[in-house]
Amino acid sequence: MNRLDIDSITKSYGPNRAIDSMSFSVEPGQIFGFVGANGAGKTTTMRIAVGVLDADSGRILWDGRPLTQQTAERFGYMPEERGLYPKMTVAKQLTYLGCLHGLSNAEARQAMLTWTERLRIDEHRSKTVDSLSLGNQQRVQLAAALLHEPDLLVLDEPFSGLDPIAVDDMSEVLREAAVRGAAVLFSSHQLELVERLCDVVGIVQGGKMLAWDTLDTLRDVPGASRLYLELEDARENWADQIPAIKAHQPHGRGTLLELAPRADENDLLLEAVQFGRVREMAWHKPTLTQLFRDLVEPAPALETAS
Repeated sequence: MNRLDIDSITKSYGPNRAIDSMSFSVEPGQIFGFVGANGAGKTTTMRIAVGVLDADSGRILWDGRPLTQQTAERFGYMPEERGLYPKMTVAKQLTYLGCLHGLSNAEARQAMLTWTERLRIDEHRSKTVDSLSLGNQQRVQLAAALLHEPDLLVLDEPFSGLDPIAVDDMSEVLREAAVRGAAVLFSSHQLELVERLCDVVGIVQGGKMLAWDTLDTLRDVPGASRLYLELEDARENWADQIPAIKAHQPHGRGTLLELAPRADENDLLLEAVQFGRVREMAWHKPTLTQLFRDLVEPAPALETAS
């Protein structure tokens, strides 16, 4: 089924533990967004996942079996630091890399033609990599990872430094890879992009996986979803006087609140109209940015209603 399983991997550099019992899975056809602060362990984990580094302990499984050199050849890897030959032309370099992944010379050349056109760098085929802009070098690096139509695509900060058009192009390529059945794992600090693109998100800190699941599931953990209520001409301390409210805090022009046990939105609405005119009431689901902040630096709890 071509699933990637990261099973309790640990990696240390001297006294510093970079990865601490990291576990998660990436399913075929799934786009997994890997987010965390610099130094959280994302790059080390991805290098271990594709066989560039060895873990001190734990396992990497592909299709339920331990990773081997042969299976790793079916992976596509795009490192954050560009792994390209700066003085080789784009065409020669991509053809050469295609051959390293087991394509014949003719197949590698055709793949080079296809992907340079798909990624809008066909006019640069005869240029050396070091003569290109950073954005176009990023496109060449992505083409190198895609030449052999990998079963697993692992990309470390692929959107870094790209203009909006390039971001759209790369996003579409990742979606196409997932539709084809590839498992896609990428890291990014652009959380709004991760939220828009990914099926599943993993949040890491200090080499540990804090949470990983679909965004909808992460948003539905207890306390993550709250009600937003905005009252016009409300009395002072009104939220403390409503039995349907368990806890609350100011939020913009209104109030974020948690409902009391066994209370629902109708109870809240019936009680709130006694204290002011209800201008807006809606469920407030956190963005990925808010989820990330709450997990990495937990926000203060809502003030309990008196």
